[in-house]
Amino acid sequence: MAIDFMKSRTRENLMRAFAGESQARNRYTIAAKTAKEQGMYSVSQIFLFTADQERAHAERYYQLLKKSSGSTIAVDGTYPVDHSDNVTKLLEAAKHNELEEFSDVYPAFGEIAKEEGFFEESTAFYQIAKIEEIHAKRFEKLAELLKKGEYYESAKEQDWMCLNCGHIYRGKMVPDVCPVCRYEKGYFIPANLGTGYF
Repeated sequence: MAIDFMKSRTRENLMRAFAGESQARNRYTIAAKTAKEQGMYSVSQIFLFTADQERAHAERYYQLLKKSSGSTIAVDGTYPVDHSDNVTKLLEAAKHNELEEFSDVYPAFGEIAKEEGFFEESTAFYQIAKIEEIHAKRFEKLAELLKKGEYYESAKEQDWMCLNCGHIYRGKMVPDVCPVCRYEKGYFIPANLGTGYF
């Protein structure tokens, strides 16, 4: 039988998770601004896309806290500070933080919730952990391509997609402007990123 939710560790962990997801959303929104300022519009859009998923995670945890409405939950926690003008470093930091949630934080929270008899909460922690793994892989791949100089060019022909209009361009390097919508090259992304990373 479940223990009293109001006295549970699960209640506190849900608030920690809500806070963590909320902060991740803001960090990614700030990182998106940095990428956009450097003309990396597609990377900016990926940060914003991921930020919106973090908002959805925060909302799910907040829904599970509904039984606590009208109360204040005091929790302690540690949250990263990842300032950089280097977009690759921002992606690598995001990858690290997502992997922490996937491999350590949310599985531990899920186990505690299960032990306390909160199975819906436990399931949410495990399900969201798996999504954080996808986020980590996405950020890792983007950082890897940027480090290798392969985000906008390749040794062999491949497809590139303009995230503004959806045009697929085939070549070794993205054009300076999209031939369809005339947006600059920063809107292009390697088309093969869509497989397994989104």
